[in-house]
Amino acid sequence: SESTAKCISVVELTVRLCPPVMRWQLPSPSLLRPVSSSSPPLSGGSPAPPPDLLPPLRPDFGQSGRPIMLRANHFQVKTPSCSLYHYDISIVPDKCPRRVNRDIIEVLVQRQAEYFAMQRPVFDGRKNLYSRNPLPIGRERVEVQVTLPGGDGKERMFKVGIKLVAQVNLVQLEKALRGEEVGIMPFDAIQALDVVMRHLPSMKYTPVGRSFFAPPEGEPHVLGNGREVWFGFHQSIRPSQWKMMLNIDVSATAFYKYQPVLDFLCELLELDSIEKQVRPLSDSQRVKFAKEIKGLKVEVTHTGPIRRKYRVCNVTRRPASAQTFPLQMESGDVYDCSVVHYFKEKHKISLRFPFLPCLQVGQEKKHTYLPLEVCNLVPGQRCIKKLSEIQTSKMIRATSRTAPDREREINKLVARADFNNDPFVQDFGITVDQRMVSVTGRVLPPPKLQYGGRNRIQAMPERGVWDMRGKQFHKGVEITVWAVVVFCQMKYCPEEKLKSFVYQLKKIGNDAGMPFNRDPCYVRWLAGMDTVEPVFKHIKAQFADLQLVTIILPGKTPIYAEVKRVGDTQLGVATQCVQLKNVTRPSTQTLSNLCLKINVKLGGINSILVPNIRPLVFQSPVIFMGADVTHPPAGDDKKPSIAALVGSMDAHPSRYSASVRVQQHRQEIIAELASMVREMLIQFYKSTRFKPQRIVFYRDGVSEGQFQQVLQHELVSIRQACIKLEEGYQPGITFIVVQKRHHTRLFCSDPKDQCGRSGNIPAGTTVDVGITHPTEFDFFLCSHAGVQGTSRPSHYHVLWDDNEFTADELQCLTYQLCHTYVRCTRSVSYPAPAYYAHLVAFRARYHLQEREDRSGDGSSTSQQSEDARSPAAMAAAVRVHEDVNKVMYFA
Repeated sequence: SESTAKCISVVELTVRLCPPVMRWQLPSPSLLRPVSSSSPPLSGGSPAPPPDLLPPLRPDFGQSGRPIMLRANHFQVKTPSCSLYHYDISIVPDKCPRRVNRDIIEVLVQRQAEYFAMQRPVFDGRKNLYSRNPLPIGRERVEVQVTLPGGDGKERMFKVGIKLVAQVNLVQLEKALRGEEVGIMPFDAIQALDVVMRHLPSMKYTPVGRSFFAPPEGEPHVLGNGREVWFGFHQSIRPSQWKMMLNIDVSATAFYKYQPVLDFLCELLELDSIEKQVRPLSDSQRVKFAKEIKGLKVEVTHTGPIRRKYRVCNVTRRPASAQTFPLQMESGDVYDCSVVHYFKEKHKISLRFPFLPCLQVGQEKKHTYLPLEVCNLVPGQRCIKKLSEIQTSKMIRATSRTAPDREREINKLVARADFNNDPFVQDFGITVDQRMVSVTGRVLPPPKLQYGGRNRIQAMPERGVWDMRGKQFHKGVEITVWAVVVFCQMKYCPEEKLKSFVYQLKKIGNDAGMPFNRDPCYVRWLAGMDTVEPVFKHIKAQFADLQLVTIILPGKTPIYAEVKRVGDTQLGVATQCVQLKNVTRPSTQTLSNLCLKINVKLGGINSILVPNIRPLVFQSPVIFMGADVTHPPAGDDKKPSIAALVGSMDAHPSRYSASVRVQQHRQEIIAELASMVREMLIQFYKSTRFKPQRIVFYRDGVSEGQFQQVLQHELVSIRQACIKLEEGYQPGITFIVVQKRHHTRLFCSDPKDQCGRSGNIPAGTTVDVGITHPTEFDFFLCSHAGVQGTSRPSHYHVLWDDNEFTADELQCLTYQLCHTYVRCTRSVSYPAPAYYAHLVAFRARYHLQEREDRSGDGSSTSQQSEDARSPAAMAAAVRVHEDVNKVMYFA
């Protein structure tokens, strides 16, 4: 009974064993395991504290929907029933790149074959070497000297240590794949097989992550700014039901072109020829150049056939003619020598461009300067910096493939890779099926959507799409007091064009059941970011009942961030930005989409799932949550990460509230999840007067290597939030990770099943057999209609489930939630709560943009900038006004 129930501490999973509506269970002994020494380290390298919480087993396989025959880009791998031998490798000096380490081991195997008994071992480029049979070196550590030819004609000496660390049992892997050893997946065996399959490609191509790339053959796809597209392939070995699979996919990424640094400079500064640059670089030109070239490797061209490589650490402020460095004479005297003079005296080179800056290379304190004209960019350098919008669209055009084309390309890749004739793969007794695996999928039926107005029409999605024609919002808002502010010159947005836009917007709004009862109460043409806050304050002061400010922007501009900062965080005013081109040439579709967004920003409801077709989970109060963490772009080592959580606020579910936090740079775990969940539960209670009996939590952005860490921290955080609200409050929690960043693609076996011009699988296609986890509860669902390129199904992995969903119930629920996204009348690629969390985090990034970022470089703002980066200031910057937090301001 409740009076005699014992309390278990929060540390022990905060479980109170009393009879709540949904009881939290401590994991049974079968669901607890010690952390295996072979488990891969979690991000950050710290092992998880034992015992691990284990994801639930698959309850059953889905049956709902019409069957569809598919092929997946997974290829069956047959492995021998034996043990492999794992050796630890140490190489001194130890800071060499992987490619050099591979060369060292390759030379060692060829020249000192007696250590390897004529075998071909495989190596991961770091510390792990595997052989099919034991090496004849016993169990003691062996040290061997290896020499490689050096870049400057001298030989380089390395000391290699080899020591047996473990036997890797492939029989245990076979048992796990058959489901005989539940909860134990031998990661050491998977890692060993991965190293075997990757050994030869790593020697032949440029590895990047799990992909391999080669320089373009023929005409390259140029992206601009010295970047081009390299094509390659992704390869990873994965456990599946009864068998291992090799996942192969086409891949593409941006690389820097192999070219002289002067040509690179011309591309960046948009010069036809370096001859056009007849004076020193301006400050802005130099900053732009430095930003792009810092961190890249260059090779020198002035030392004959020996081309030394250096990493760029800076670009000098002074030109080569004025840049000096301390030069030591043979007499021992040191004097300041200019770069121009040094090259003239030492290398007999008269610099053609002495007015251009130099590259500072190596360590900053060493004062090594190279003139631009004696440097080339080293080939094979991947671009990790963010692509511009133009570059991104060029990249998409270059890489977009219809599904049948992609399937053909993958099959060609596999034929070219010829795994079964790879001598290393052969040595280990591994074979790879050359055909894609066939799987049976199911196309789930779409939900009906309920609209409002007098007719209360129900929409039936067809191939993932429906429309608003003849329908009215389920709950439309009446708009009476609204303003229009135009941030472009009147000649680009004349009054008659604006009047026409307002007229058409009102007409579409009225038709959709969101009547604009009056013309805008305030219309102004303004310029400059500094006017945003004053004009908003003026409008709000003048019109107490102001509902909406519509802002016309000339295109991508920092004014957008300022509008959202002022509207969302300072004044609590709903804002809707519209691009100028959509005002001067508005389409019905654009206006309709604007109305979808405006209605929910003002507290309306666009449509709801028809109640009687919803899954059983809706029979008691349930809150749907979505969580995401966004990180700053690659190359940024200062900006914080942003964690966002949204929670549904009604039974449909249609309205969501949001909570956002700033946290440590690149931290994936949501540090303050407990307080964020608490906020959502309180809001839900205020909105509905019910306490949720179930929490369905969709977590975006987590990789497989972080599952355990996320489960350990975030599940416990959700439970802490509940227990702190009310003793004994134990809603059933289902925790699902949504993954978009994977390389599984599905193709229709029968061309008649293909949809659209891209020949994709239909919206609603679900797969939970053949290519999914051997024992755990996961599935692939392609919930959207692919318009361009090949559809990427989302992968769902259930990490915890108190609510005991069946496969059909969870797959159906997830698919239905993909139809509740308010911004469009389409089913989207993953559930609305996870999508909204992404939008909230993205919006918070705008709120965080420092004021000086938006108003140019004022030197007087440096102290302000420091203050703006303090944790308290950043937390305040992302805190939205209470008036807008009641509605979906992020839509």
